Amino acid sequence: MTVHKEGYQTIALCGLFFVVLNIVLFYFMPYSMIWLSWTFFIVSFLFFLFIISFFRVPSRVLTIDENKIVAPADGKVVVIEETTDQEYFKDKRLQLSIFMSPANVHQNLNPVSGDVVYSQYHKGKYLVAWDPKSSTENERHSVVIRHPQSDILVKQIAGAVARRIVNYLKTGQKVQQGGELGFIKFGSRVDVLLPVGTKVHVELNQVVKGGITVLASW
Repeated sequence: MTVHKEGYQTIALCGLFFVVLNIVLFYFMPYSMIWLSWTFFIVSFLFFLFIISFFRVPSRVLTIDENKIVAPADGKVVVIEETTDQEYFKDKRLQLSIFMSPANVHQNLNPVSGDVVYSQYHKGKYLVAWDPKSSTENERHSVVIRHPQSDILVKQIAGAVARRIVNYLKTGQKVQQGGELGFIKFGSRVDVLLPVGTKVHVELNQVVKGGITVLASW
């Protein structure tokens, strides 16, 4: 397991805060209240460990198969339904949405190999990630990967807590299945829009792993 580069600054700041806070508490707190200093130490240490774990990138054996669409993120499947895409396709698509809690791995991966034909950031609101309106009203970044079978849209969506979307893909770039697509800080959601009729291999409320779980196949 490694730590994602997006976490270096956050971890460093949290580590500095942890050290300074506890030095001040142990230095100025009366000895009769030393238990309070130790309480703050334990709580702040656990919080620091949580921050480190949030930016973890576990070692995984990825699913690589040109006939399969692999989950771009860890989390729970919260939507499997037909929807009308107003952003790129302008027609009906099959939408699969994955909700990421703060405890999930937040690195996002390419669900298929292909050419990036669209990459667009949108400003927006910060509704809770499970709100259906979050797909179209929240801050988000959409990319479309052109696979030989069909174009696929992957949408990173900010939530009430997640307010930092990072996307590494540029229009014209060739990407590989399982390669890094981006990162979302502190819980959010990823939508995948597929052609109607695509064979789905997951169910609602199923927990999936990015780069491993097969969402659908051609």
